[in-house]
Amino acid sequence: MILELRVYRCVPGRLPALLKRFENTTLKLWEKHGIRQAGFFTTLIGESNQELTYMLHWDSLADREKKWNAFQGDPDWIAARAKTEEDGQIVGNIVSQLLAPTAFSSVK
Repeated sequence: MILELRVYRCVPGRLPALLKRFENTTLKLWEKHGIRQAGFFTTLIGESNQELTYMLHWDSLADREKKWNAFQGDPDWIAARAKTEEDGQIVGNIVSQLLAPTAFSSVK
């Protein structure tokens, strides 16, 4: 099992647009491609309150590559992303880390 930690830092004022895109569009497309989320979070206290942090659950690196590439190339995603960005860019920066649980982790 691998967890992917992703942090999206939004262009100022655009976090609501990102949240709406995930809730109304992205999650449905992930379901189509078998992508499983392990949680979504906004920053209550931290460096920026314009961030969305989430985790994805993968069976392996090969699982991630296959499903993520299919999602990224999906014409429905490409069109939806373009439509949601008609008013301007939403995300300014994305940080992604792939994490493997330790032997003593409560999450396996």
